[in-house]
Amino acid sequence: MAADISTLNSEYKMLSEAGYGDSAIKYYLEKPYMGSIDNADHISENVGSCGDTMKVYLKIEDNIIQDTRYEIVGCAGAISSAMAMVDLVKGQSVEDALKINDGDVFKSLENVPEKKHHCIQLAVKTMHKGLKEYKGGTAIMDTPVSIDCQKSCTQECCKKSE
Repeated sequence: MAADISTLNSEYKMLSEAGYGDSAIKYYLEKPYMGSIDNADHISENVGSCGDTMKVYLKIEDNIIQDTRYEIVGCAGAISSAMAMVDLVKGQSVEDALKINDGDVFKSLENVPEKKHHCIQLAVKTMHKGLKEYKGGTAIMDTPVSIDCQKSCTQECCKKSE
């Protein structure tokens, strides 16, 4: 047990030093919404520019998101962003969940390294894609995300965090 605590403390310290906020670190370490949902109402998948892959499972009843889970092959930024996205959409109507944007997720995470802002976009776009597909509309992204933040970032996630 002591080794497990030591490992968690070491990961926490490394993530903190890399620029992740406490909320983002907690989401990454705990992974509260990682996994699949049996009998999901919809499943959708998206691949980021860096190769991270997200699959979202949606359980929706009377237009309200009852549960959602992600399966992710990716980094700490991708995992923490997806976990934060679940907290933001759970209990929301499909329409209200579609209004959640990169800036909302960024605020929920407190901070992520600038090089990882594209992970936030991947989590949001994967959720939006799944919700739009569920509604029978056109998916927001049928191709991999190809956006990457730089020092002079002007993307919504960066603008709204200021």
